[in-house]
Amino acid sequence: MKLLAALILTLSPLSAQVRHEDIVQGPNHNWLTYAGDFQGKRHSPLKQITPANAGSLVAKWTNHIAGANRLEASPLVYDGVMYITNTNELIALDTRSGRIIWRYKDTRSKKDAVNRGAAILGDRVYFVTGDVHLVSLDRRTGAVAWTRQYGRVEDGLYASAAPLAVKDKIIVGVAGGDSGMRGYIAAFSADEGKELWRLYTVPAKGEPGAESWGGYIEWGGGGTWLSGTYDPALNLLYWTTGNPWPDFYGGDRKGDNLYTCSLLAIDLDTGKMKWYFQFTPHDTHDWDAQSWPVLLDTEINGKPRKVVMHPNRNGFLYTLDRATGEFLRATKMVDKLDWATGIDAMGRPILVPDKDPTPAGNYICPGVRGAANWMAPTYNPGTGLLYVMNLEQCDVYTSSAQEPEPKKNFAGGGASPKKSDPGQFFLRAYDPKTGKRVWEYPLTGKAASWSGLVSTAGGVVFFGDDDGQLVALDAKTGQHLWHYLMGENLTAAPIVYAVDGKQYVAICSATAVFNFGLFEPQKPVALPAMRTAQ
Repeated sequence: MKLLAALILTLSPLSAQVRHEDIVQGPNHNWLTYAGDFQGKRHSPLKQITPANAGSLVAKWTNHIAGANRLEASPLVYDGVMYITNTNELIALDTRSGRIIWRYKDTRSKKDAVNRGAAILGDRVYFVTGDVHLVSLDRRTGAVAWTRQYGRVEDGLYASAAPLAVKDKIIVGVAGGDSGMRGYIAAFSADEGKELWRLYTVPAKGEPGAESWGGYIEWGGGGTWLSGTYDPALNLLYWTTGNPWPDFYGGDRKGDNLYTCSLLAIDLDTGKMKWYFQFTPHDTHDWDAQSWPVLLDTEINGKPRKVVMHPNRNGFLYTLDRATGEFLRATKMVDKLDWATGIDAMGRPILVPDKDPTPAGNYICPGVRGAANWMAPTYNPGTGLLYVMNLEQCDVYTSSAQEPEPKKNFAGGGASPKKSDPGQFFLRAYDPKTGKRVWEYPLTGKAASWSGLVSTAGGVVFFGDDDGQLVALDAKTGQHLWHYLMGENLTAAPIVYAVDGKQYVAICSATAVFNFGLFEPQKPVALPAMRTAQ
């Protein structure tokens, strides 16, 4: 029996290896990274689902994940097997039926935290636990290959981001910046889990950038709780950093507070920072830079440029040269933006006076969740448009001069919307050549959506809306094509894949995984002739 099982395993697709070159190639019938590819485009080349037939999409299967209450994972798919994560666990599903193949639960973790996904390379899948461990599993069986601790809960850290598998390395980050910690990005060898390098996002005293801190540098924040993107030609990682701490009171940390609220370009081999760009110097609004850096080749002022575009929480859509970090342009994404009149030629905000939090409360736009956030954007090379989920909202920001204590969940103040102004989400399409808005699709609901986007070569954009629905739009025009009510809040991004030559769309709701495909009429089955009683 064991010999037969081993033979089946050897001959099955599960025995194949996921190569770095496969990930570089980008999505096809598989979906191998959180963003689908290294560039963060979240675009599938599949064409079966189109604006003409999207209205015939139907649910193919649903798997309600036991114990789940806030799934944030973007699934991976490789040769008919789907991998999703929940708090401290990773689950393999059969994409044809939705049944569970295996399930791994890390029962020794000291911390429960949301988890946004896994990485896949070779015959392993990788994910992080809430208590800052990187776990490597055999993707065929769920057996543990190795586990490595790379941070301590006692230091104010936890982990939630999907790792990024690049070449022979697994790249991870840490969360906890709102409570006082020191952020970093770390690389481990994929085969045995050896730490190869570590880059801190807040400098130590005496290091370059330390002069930008007046205080609290030891606990300055700069979390790295979202995965990055990668340019194989430049061999550069692009990773965003979180806000400084204390979040809403900056009086004792005077200066720009490097390298918080920034995009870092990092040499993959050495972990050395090649360049950085800080979007919001001396942030006092909790506008971390945790939104996806999307790598595009486009035209700027009529000239071809290799750029990285970043829809920032502070309300501006930035375009940078991805080789040098040169600031090229920033345009407003939201209409409700009053803290700055624009961005100057050096890329720094032109501040409006008296737009910091105050003890009495100060009404400031955008709100604390930002004009954009970690909800994944998508770029469709067929339409040439970048699609971003934007939030039009303002908040009342307050500050506190209370002596902050690191690791005590103290943010130096807070922010919340007026009850009369809950805000509204819009899916907006932008032209990367100009940064200008092309069309928008308004969402209804309570402005509680945290779902990202995916686009296809068939001309469709999929996303989760404010009412708990998966929605399909025409990628050219924004016209509504189809929706399906899942009945609960959506906090994850959909993916597109194919199995047995058929295209599917999958998304995690708060508690379940839903899978959709085109309706297929069944052939009538001949029934035996009815006999009459004798």
